[in-house]
Amino acid sequence: MINQTKALKLVKIYSVICERFEKDLKYTCERFSNNDKQDLTDQEIMTIYLFSVEEEQRFSVKQIHKYACDWLLDWFPRLGSYSAFSNRLNRLSEAFKDLVTDLIAIHYPEDCFPNQSLLDSMPIVTCSGKRSGKVAKDITDKGYCSTKSMYYYGVKLHALAFRRENKIPFPEEIQITSASVNDLTVFKEVWSTKENRYFFGDKIYMNKEFFSEFEKEKNSVMMTPVKAVKGECQEIRNRDKAFNDLYSTAVSRIRQPIESFFNWLIQKTDIQRASKVRSTKGLLVHLFGKIAVAFINLIF
Repeated sequence: MINQTKALKLVKIYSVICERFEKDLKYTCERFSNNDKQDLTDQEIMTIYLFSVEEEQRFSVKQIHKYACDWLLDWFPRLGSYSAFSNRLNRLSEAFKDLVTDLIAIHYPEDCFPNQSLLDSMPIVTCSGKRSGKVAKDITDKGYCSTKSMYYYGVKLHALAFRRENKIPFPEEIQITSASVNDLTVFKEVWSTKENRYFFGDKIYMNKEFFSEFEKEKNSVMMTPVKAVKGECQEIRNRDKAFNDLYSTAVSRIRQPIESFFNWLIQKTDIQRASKVRSTKGLLVHLFGKIAVAFINLIF
């Protein structure tokens, strides 16, 4: 039995899930069989997952199921076995994905700067680069994380976020790609249609030719720290050093909160470690379920 404060949180989460299910989530996991009526509903499964991760910091599916068996059976008496719970949860990967999209759209803060966006990505690790990745091969591969100086198998989580004054930025869009996909490639394919915008990114987005055309066509500017030009003479480097250092520092300070957003996401959900995932749908639940948990945390 959980205390009254936690019970109230559980009811609130269940209410949010039921509301979203009635509007659109039910179409992502609709069953066309005689077994379409389940003792434990999809809404209840999503509620158990979100509540256990957000309130109790139970990050793996096995931990979530054990916690529900120990403390939530009064609320969900037809919980069932771990195997059945895990299989049912994996069927809801698209529902979690759509839930994240809904929560981003509904809870857009008023203090966002709509013309200023921060960009970055972070690795989601299914296994070390020293081993051969065998999980979710259709969406994962081997990549390199320069920040952590490591090779890994997994995917990348790319975030485009609105800047907020002295606060963690609010995500406008989130993309999942294989680990080897370059951040600049994602920008060109997904976000290069944004108009009248200032983008703040790291040095991976340095491409003068592309962004010169981008500025002319979309009236949008990409700002990154200054990257040293290969083969440039030392005299020119010394002459421009003061300006380049000041400019790079200013850009880095503006885009630093996107790193704080990722750190906050990792702290609240442990999203970066996906070593216990065993399937593509399981990985998608891990990703979008944990992101949904983060937004539930912001709501309440």
